[in-house]
Formats: sequence, C-alpha cells, structure tokens
Amino acid sequence: MFVQNRLGLIESVETMRAQEERMNQIANNLANVDTIGYKRENLTFWEMLHRTESQRMRVGKGIKLLTDFQQGAAQLTGNPLNVMLDGKGFFKVQTPAGIRYTRAGDFSLNGTGQLVTKEGYQVLGEGGTIVVDGSDLIFDRKGGVLVDGQRIDQLQVVDFADPTVLEKEGDNLFRLRQNATGGEIAPEDGVQVIQGSLEQSNANVTFELTEMIDLQRNYQAQQKLVQAIDDIDGQAVNQVGKLS
Repeated sequence: MFVQNRLGLIESVETMRAQEERMNQIANNLANVDTIGYKRENLTFWEMLHRTESQRMRVGKGIKLLTDFQQGAAQLTGNPLNVMLDGKGFFKVQTPAGIRYTRAGDFSLNGTGQLVTKEGYQVLGEGGTIVVDGSDLIFDRKGGVLVDGQRIDQLQVVDFADPTVLEKEGDNLFRLRQNATGGEIAPEDGVQVIQGSLEQSNANVTFELTEMIDLQRNYQAQQKLVQAIDDIDGQAVNQVGKLS
C-alpha cells in the first residue's frame, strides 16, 4: 500500500509541475497576442522511462517545448517600412550575438539610413546591411529593395527544412539550436514579400483562455488526488496494526 501510494503521489506531483509549465506558456502566449510576428508556444507531455536507482527503472513525465510556426493574419498598415512574409520563411538580421531570424517586419531606418528591426538590429540583404539613401522605398514581391526607382539590394529571406532547429531567444528573434543538424535553405517559390502590411501574432485569446480553463480543472483534479492519497496514508498510519 505504501509503495503504491508513494508512486501515486510522485505521478501527481510530476503532472502538476508539467501543468505549471504549460500555464506559464499560456500566459506568455496571452501576453503576446498583439506582438507582431509572434509564434505561440505549446508543451507536449509524454511518458519516458528513466532510472531511479541502480537497478530500478520507472516511467515518468517528459516535457517538450514546441513552437507553432503557422502564419498569423495580415494587418494592413500602409507604412512603406512595414513588410510581411506571405508563406514560410524568415527575415535574416544581424545582432551583436550573431545572425538571427524573425517574422516581425515592423522595420525602421536608423540615423545612418540602415534598415533595422524594432530593437535596432540590422536587416540583412544579399549585400549585407541595407542602407536607404533616398525618399521612395519600395519592396517588390520577391524581396527586391528599390530606392527612388533604383534596385539597391535584395532582402535575405531564408527557410529551414525542419523549423524545430530554431529556438526563441527574445526580442521576437530565433536562433539555431546548439548542435542543430539543419541549416538555411532557400524559401519556396510561392513566398512573397508584402509591403505596407504586418503579420500579426498567431496566438488567439479565445483559444488560450479555453486552454487555461481546462488546465486549471486538470490541476485541481490532481490536487484532489494528492489529498485522497494523503488521507489513505493517514488512515493506514492511524488504524493499521491497532488492536480491536
């Protein structure tokens, strides 16, 4: 009885910890429903076999973070410095920590005319940093950069055969995972660069709130299970072995 109850407590605690992690992800998704180009996160739970003692194996709970790369809705802004990708792919940017990737196209020009992200990171073209020296800026559907009618560069838009090689870093940026086996590939032919529009977050308030409610109910159910097991242990301690 003691061994079975102890295992039940361990299973419940592991489940509750996993649910707490999922709640953190839901809260983060809700906090970013208005963040341009944000990709919602999810956690998957599975059972895994691990060693608890030298000769004893036990099934436990595993957690894996997943990013949903589904495209968000388009938001028309009319700002010539706003661009979005219609299709799979990422803009390539230069940061102090190295090359990073983003779906957020709310760009601007810094004091030297460089095309930069909202955080000030340089947006890369085929020729490196894109410098706009003129008044009429146009991005064509294939990513060409034209200033006052002259083509000056081409936006670097890249994709990945397996997007799970990317991990979030902050500032709406992605980086390659350490020891990742996949690298950059050319985007599909159908990918288009849309000027004057932005890609909205793919997190949905209604969906996330529904997930939160279900998660709270599951968490409460695990709490009741822990209490029930504790009551059984209490009865065993107080009653087993007593003389009538």
